[in-house]
Order: sequence, then structure tokens, then C-alpha cells
Amino acid sequence: MPDAAAEEVAIRRVIDAWTKALHDKDAQGATADLTADFALYSLAPPLGSTGPDPAGLQAWFDTWSSPIGYDLPDLEIAAAGDVAFAHGLAHMTGTKTDGEIADLWFRCTLGLRKRGGAWKIVHAHESVPFLMDGSFKAALDLKP
Repeated sequence: MPDAAAEEVAIRRVIDAWTKALHDKDAQGATADLTADFALYSLAPPLGSTGPDPAGLQAWFDTWSSPIGYDLPDLEIAAAGDVAFAHGLAHMTGTKTDGEIADLWFRCTLGLRKRGGAWKIVHAHESVPFLMDGSFKAALDLKP
């Protein structure tokens, strides 16, 4: 049975490659470690989608004039057997092509499975809380 510390290193390597590809706006790299049945619940509509979508991701990347900061500073990882999940707060920064400056904290959870001896991302969930004052507006100004 693989060493737990070695498994965490391998999982972090996959997640680091994914966040670096997001930073570099590399759609092929960002989808390289996603499974064919990858499930995504992202900040953007729709409510959910399945399967890697490099073309859709590239279209989103094209709305940024700068690299995209996608940092997971306090990521927690739990793994057992061929299943793992990672969770923490994500910090996305950068400049959009319209000049808008993004500086957003949100929640991020990743699910991984070991397939063919390699860790792959099978699920990603990103979310922001909403205001409970009846307006139902996203609380985009929160900071840890």
C-alpha cells in the first residue's frame, strides 16, 4: 500500500499542474488531468456540467488580458485507497480584457480518483456564499 505522505505529494502535484495551467491560460494543460466523466459545478452557469471542455475553457481564458491567479493557499487533502478530496479557499486574481480587476475569494472542493495508477480530477466544485438578507446577491467581497 502506498505511503500516505507520498500519495498527498502526488495529489498536490496534479492540483499544482492544474492551477498552473489555469494561471497560464493553457486549456489543454488545465484539462489534461480531468477524467472523461469529470463533473464541474463552477462559479459560472450552468448549474453543472460534465466532461472536460477545453474549447469552453479557452473561450473563458480569452476574456483575460493577464495571467489568472488561482491560488489555493490552505488546501487540505484527504486520501484513502483510490479516492481523495481536497478543499479550501481559492483566491482568483487578474485583469479582464475589459479592464475589470478580479480579486475574488471562493470555496473550492476537488474530488480525485486514482485511475491507471495516476491521480485524476473527477469533480470540481466552486461556490460563493449569498447574502441572507432576502436579496440573494452573491457575497463577492468576503476575504478570509
